Amino acid sequence: MKTQKTILLVINPIAGGTDKKPIIEAFKKHVSQNNDESIIYETTGKNDKKAIQDLITEKQPDRILISGGDGTIREVADAIKGESLKIGLLPSGSANGLATNFDIPDSLEKQLKIALGEHFIAMDLLEIDGFTCLHIADLGVNAQLIENYEKSEIRGKLGYLIQAFPTLINNDFPFEVKIECDDETCIEEGVLVAIANANKFGTGAKINPTGKMDDGIFEVLVFKNFSIKGILETFYDDVQLDPDFVKVIKCKEVSIHSKKPIAFQIDGEFMGEKQLIKAKMTDSKLTIAIPKSFNP
Repeated sequence: MKTQKTILLVINPIAGGTDKKPIIEAFKKHVSQNNDESIIYETTGKNDKKAIQDLITEKQPDRILISGGDGTIREVADAIKGESLKIGLLPSGSANGLATNFDIPDSLEKQLKIALGEHFIAMDLLEIDGFTCLHIADLGVNAQLIENYEKSEIRGKLGYLIQAFPTLINNDFPFEVKIECDDETCIEEGVLVAIANANKFGTGAKINPTGKMDDGIFEVLVFKNFSIKGILETFYDDVQLDPDFVKVIKCKEVSIHSKKPIAFQIDGEFMGEKQLIKAKMTDSKLTIAIPKSFNP
C-alpha cells in the first residue's frame, strides 16, 4: 500500500517575469515536511504537453501543482484530460485570471496549503475553436489590449495599465456580431463580446456576476458601449449589470460571427483576429484545490 505521496510541480520559469527559485524552494520544503516525494518540471515552450504526460505515466503523481499563468494551467489541463488527477495553483503569471476567480491569496505559504489541501471544485472546461478555455475568452477591446500588451516590453499589471489608454483611444469599435446560441439567434453591436465560464478577469473586474464554473453552462456577454459607470461597477461584489450596458445569454454551445476580423483572446492569450468563433461546453472537468471559504 502506497503511503508516500508523489507531488509534481509544473512551473513556467518565465511567467510573469519573476524569479521562481523561492517558489521551488518553498514547494520542496512543504512537500518534504509531509515526507512526500517532490518532482519538478520546468516548461520550455516545446513539447511540454507530451513531456508532462510522460512524467505522469512514469511517476504516477498523486497531485499536480502548477506555477505560472493561465497558459501553463491550460497546458496541464490538456495533458491530463481523461485522468482523475487533482491540481493546485501557485499563480505566478501576469494576470492569473483563474486564480483570481478562486480567490487564491497572494501569500505563497497559504497557496501551498490550499494547493495541497482537500477542498476541491470540479470545474467545467470549454472548447473554443479547438482550444481549451478555462475562464474567459473575448472579442474586442480587451483582446486588443492583450495584443498591445504582448507587443510591449513592460510586464505585469503595470504593462496592462500603460497599454489601456492607447487601446481605448485607437480602435474601430463598436462592431456588429451575429450570435447563434442553442435555440437563440440575435444580432448585437458592442465593444466586447465575452465567452465566460468564470466571473472575473485577472484584474478582478467581475464581468459575469451570475456565472458559475461548475454548472455545465457558460455565458455570452455583449458589452454595448464604453460606460465608465458600468465598468466601475464590475469591481463590486454585489454588481447588477445594467441591461443597457451588457446583454447576457446562457448557453452550452455558440457561434459568433463578425462582419470584419476582430481581436480575439483566450484566458489572456492573444489568438489573432477572428471573424468566426465557435465555442462549446465539454464533458471534461478539471478538479482544482480551492480555499475553504470559496463559494462556487
